[in-house]
Amino acid sequence: MMSGRVKHLSPQLSLVLPCYNEEGLFRESVARIREVLENSRYPYEIIFVDDHSKDGTAKLIHSYCEKYPNMRAIYHTKNLGRGQTVADGLKASRGTVSGYIDIDCEVSPVYIPLMASLIFKKQADVVIGRRFYRTSPRAMVREVLSRGYQWLSNKLIGTGGMDTETGYKFFHRKKILPVLRSVQHKGWFWDTEIMVYALRNGLRIVEEPVLFLRRFDKVSSVNIIKDTVDYMIQLWALRGRFIRS
Repeated sequence: MMSGRVKHLSPQLSLVLPCYNEEGLFRESVARIREVLENSRYPYEIIFVDDHSKDGTAKLIHSYCEKYPNMRAIYHTKNLGRGQTVADGLKASRGTVSGYIDIDCEVSPVYIPLMASLIFKKQADVVIGRRFYRTSPRAMVREVLSRGYQWLSNKLIGTGGMDTETGYKFFHRKKILPVLRSVQHKGWFWDTEIMVYALRNGLRIVEEPVLFLRRFDKVSSVNIIKDTVDYMIQLWALRGRFIRS
């Protein structure tokens, strides 16, 4: 279900914000994101996609969409997964450039204008943030797993060592929409699939370095053991599809 008023000036940049139980950080994060977008040169829209949150996230989204005419929302009636949440937002977007970031802002929104500009200037079709970690003992496990996954996914399905799992991606909307039809996974592995299929479809991909600052004031929706096992299963399944095709 969509809500929100339509801004008269058509957006050039669409930003999708996937949401699941974000009540505690919502106001602060949206304020930071809006500040960056308001100071950019691009007319923009924000599309919230709530994946059936169990807290007050949906109510907050509704109130913001009522207040700001360039904000819209999609509300899932059941939890569909991170990938489906992002995909639904991209399909609903209207900008020439459409992208998404994680609403927790572990990667700052300050990089958005630069990434969008590379696509507007026709220097890339896809721009993603390659995460560089400010290492701490508590963040070490996440960093090691991320680097290990980059190596393994390149060996198995030829990702070129990209940081495919970064939650900071921007696309030329008309070029990425056909690619979405090839993606099968609705959860976290969606990020790998969209990048692999973008690569195989000849889209020009640029990685920009971004600083990743791990937040410890929130509960992550990533289950390291369960999701790692699922990633391994999905990598082998995708490799099998490529071999058979």
